[in-house]
Amino acid sequence: MNHTLTSAVILLLLVLDPFGSLPVYIPTMNAVTAKRRVFVAIRESVIAFLILLAFMLSGNQFLVLMHLTEQSLAVSGGVILIIIAIRMVFGDPSGGLGEFNESHEPFIIPLAVPMLAGPSALATVLMMASRERNLLGTWVLALAIATSISCLVLIGANQIRRIVGDSVVEASQKLMGLVLAAVATEMILSGLKKYFLMQA
Repeated sequence: MNHTLTSAVILLLLVLDPFGSLPVYIPTMNAVTAKRRVFVAIRESVIAFLILLAFMLSGNQFLVLMHLTEQSLAVSGGVILIIIAIRMVFGDPSGGLGEFNESHEPFIIPLAVPMLAGPSALATVLMMASRERNLLGTWVLALAIATSISCLVLIGANQIRRIVGDSVVEASQKLMGLVLAAVATEMILSGLKKYFLMQA
C-alpha cells in the first residue's frame, strides 16, 4: 500500500480514533480542573506523538533486532487493527482499552498510552516506516498532522459531544471502525501475498 500524505493522515486518524476515544477521555478528565484540561490534552498528545515517532524512526532496527519480516508485521498489525475495528463497530464503550477510574490528573496512562499511542498505532507507524523508508519525512509529517487533529478533538471533547450528541459520536465511531476493518484486511492480504510470492 503506497500512501500519499493525505491517505497516511487519514489512516493514522482512523488508528488514533480521537472521536471514538471521547467516551474514555471525558470521564478520565473529570478529575482535572477546567483550566488545566487544554494543557493536559496537549501534553498527552505530545507524549503520544514522541512515542509513535520513536517507533517510526526505529522501525528497521526493531525488525532486525527481533528477526521480524515486513510480511509478519503487516499481518500482525492487520490482525490488531481488525480487533480494534470490531470493538469500534460493536460499541465497546472503552474502545477496547478497558475501564479507567482515575481520581487524579492523568499522566501518560491512559490518555497518551494506550488511548492514542496504542498497539494498533504503534504497529501502523512501524509498518509505514519499514515498508517505504524513502518517504519517512512524509510519514513524520502525517503523524504530526494526525496527532494535532486528535489533540484538537480532545480539547473540544465536551463541546463536540454537546453539539452533535452521543448518537452521532457513536455512529462516527462505527463508521471509522468499518473503514479501519477494510484497511486492516488490505494489510493482511498484502502481507500474505508478499509472503507466498517469496516462497514461490
